[in-house]
Amino acid sequence: MENFDLKAHLNEIYATFPEAAHKPVIGITANYANGDACLRDRYYQQVVAAGGTPVIIPPVNDKSVIINTLEQIDGLLLTGGGDINPLWSGQQPIPQLHGINATRDLPELLITRLAYNRQIPILGICRGIQTMAVALDGAVVQDIQTDRLQQAADGDDDKKKNAKKGKEETPVQPLIKHSQDGDRNLFSHTVKIEKDSMLHEIYGADQIFVNSFHHQAIKDAGPHFRVTATAPDGVIEAMESSEYKPMMGVQWHPEWLEEEGLKLFVWLVHQANNFYVAKRLHQRILTLDTHCDTPMFFHQGIHFEQRDPRILVDMHKMAEGRQNAVIMAAYLPQPKMGETFASKVHFDVDSPKAYADLIFDKIEDIVKANYRYISIARTPAELYDDKRKGRRSIMLAIENGLALNHDLENIHHFAQRGVVYITLCHNGDNDICDSAKGSETHHGVSKFGEQVIHEMNRQGIMVDLSHAAESSFYDALDISKTPIVCSHSNCKALCDVPRNLSDDQMRKLARRGGVAHITLYGGFLRRQGEATILDALKHLEHAISIMGVEHVGLGTDFDGDGGVRGIADSSELINFTLHLLRRKYSERDIQKIWGGNWLRVMAQIQNAKE
Repeated sequence: MENFDLKAHLNEIYATFPEAAHKPVIGITANYANGDACLRDRYYQQVVAAGGTPVIIPPVNDKSVIINTLEQIDGLLLTGGGDINPLWSGQQPIPQLHGINATRDLPELLITRLAYNRQIPILGICRGIQTMAVALDGAVVQDIQTDRLQQAADGDDDKKKNAKKGKEETPVQPLIKHSQDGDRNLFSHTVKIEKDSMLHEIYGADQIFVNSFHHQAIKDAGPHFRVTATAPDGVIEAMESSEYKPMMGVQWHPEWLEEEGLKLFVWLVHQANNFYVAKRLHQRILTLDTHCDTPMFFHQGIHFEQRDPRILVDMHKMAEGRQNAVIMAAYLPQPKMGETFASKVHFDVDSPKAYADLIFDKIEDIVKANYRYISIARTPAELYDDKRKGRRSIMLAIENGLALNHDLENIHHFAQRGVVYITLCHNGDNDICDSAKGSETHHGVSKFGEQVIHEMNRQGIMVDLSHAAESSFYDALDISKTPIVCSHSNCKALCDVPRNLSDDQMRKLARRGGVAHITLYGGFLRRQGEATILDALKHLEHAISIMGVEHVGLGTDFDGDGGVRGIADSSELINFTLHLLRRKYSERDIQKIWGGNWLRVMAQIQNAKE
């Protein structure tokens, strides 16, 4: 037999079919019965037909094994099978509960929650949609027939009460059959699809035919999902992420429905491919969030090395969101007339400077305790060095020049500590300049503030005008010898609040070589209603239309009331990249948005240091 060169053979295939170089890896949860981890062939056949690479995941409840598994896959398929124990969602089992599959429950609930934390695309089928609900704070109907009878009984009671009050009662819809006797590839009933849903986009129809093999169903989709399809009797048939993530569950069995069912698998594989591209992109570029207020919470005994639910930025969330670096601000509240600074903070300190130093001490303590995984960076070069070494980075900043204690020498002090920018003011005028929420004390930058800006230029510290009044902004633009920045500000044209930047401000900022980073505080994204990632993208794209893509970025304001549906904490930052990819931004432009622009300006300012 002749020697066979596998590598050469594969290279020949890849040269002929470039798309074969990577087919998204779809992890498929296995069933478990009689000591065997098993799977219907229809699941993996549909994954292959959709262009994916199927990998079967056995029901193992070891968290480290699950995490390692998730690192290897691009998408997750939760398959059908036995019932879920209702105890997982705090419900007591009823007599009509059918057979549960206890071996599968915990492993699948864990993998679903951990995949959700990592923004991995998910498709849940039958039992899979119920797993998604239970894993993410929803609940199941243990038996549809029993639940409907209870609804009818409750309806009779309500009907009697309402009859006495003269009110009309909405009748309980009659139940249809949800476990067909016919072949699995036959349609058994219809489902109505919500128009503004991924499902409607996939099928392009308000109604489709499905098959049905279940007696459990979704009772409550929970806070992370919204219902997108129902059966004629009102039973929930599909749900999707309410957070603009590629996560969907259906109650029917598309693996048996050939071309019609294949559409859902094509959707999953397509989303998995986007996720794969985003992961690879994050390996190549440096991702920097230019403003968070997490140090405000360090006095509470925060565990920054863990996934601490009290904060939005920690080492685990940064890893899950594939975030390389963050600039942490020592936030100093501005005392009102008659207040002392000490009365505004949680520590017994004798000055604002001492408070800022205390915050930086606490950050340094955290870094020292976790030096193998995270470090404090002072320059763009150090950020890139950390990334090469597999470490995450923290940069230091000050939010409110009150920290200077009206002493120019303290600018040198903070430069020596590694502070990369100082936000000149916060919500109130200080001795440096007027605030966007101030009372025009100086009508812009004060004489002392002019000295502060010149000294910051000499020390290589970035001048940040987020929170400043327009008069302060324009003054600083004229005073500073180097570009100014706005670390976390949005567009006044889209949300007219004092804290946001006008188009004229953005144009002049860009002309002087500065950058403005959109922020995720809901009140700066829209005046009414809940802000989402889509609002943040609108502000980003408006800023790009005014300044160009070379002058924008992201400063989340996490833990300073920043965070919206779709980017609620650092673990969800890769979702921002996914949306940029869907909008056809190039890798070069995404690199600029994700910190490249900011680091260009930082390097320019640090190189101009005297």
